[in-house]
Amino acid sequence: MNRMLNRMFALSAATTLSFAVACGNTADGAKKDADIAAEKTAEAAAKTGDAMGAAAQTVDVKASLMADTRVDASGINVDTDAGKKTVTLNGTVTTDAQRTLAAQVATDKALGYAIINKLTVVKK
Repeated sequence: MNRMLNRMFALSAATTLSFAVACGNTADGAKKDADIAAEKTAEAAAKTGDAMGAAAQTVDVKASLMADTRVDASGINVDTDAGKKTVTLNGTVTTDAQRTLAAQVATDKALGYAIINKLTVVKK
């Protein structure tokens, strides 16, 4: 009888210990999962912020080009890559002077960004 009670006690203790370890593992796993989720959320927020920043930069440069009466901006397309910190000017202008001015306007407006001037001159 004592032997049976000892076995039952040992089984009960082992079961309790297993549950305690499992709960600890579950809590650790839940914490790790929460940490991973928080990290991924922060990464997604940063990417969204970069995309919004790039869009705002594009609009700012294009608006500045359109406001500058020395440049015919109707044929200029502005693309911004926030990750690479670049603003690319694509399209056409009517003179070499406008090509140069467009790059200068973009440089003045997009502080901290490299300007890639791919504008071509097409005389009207």
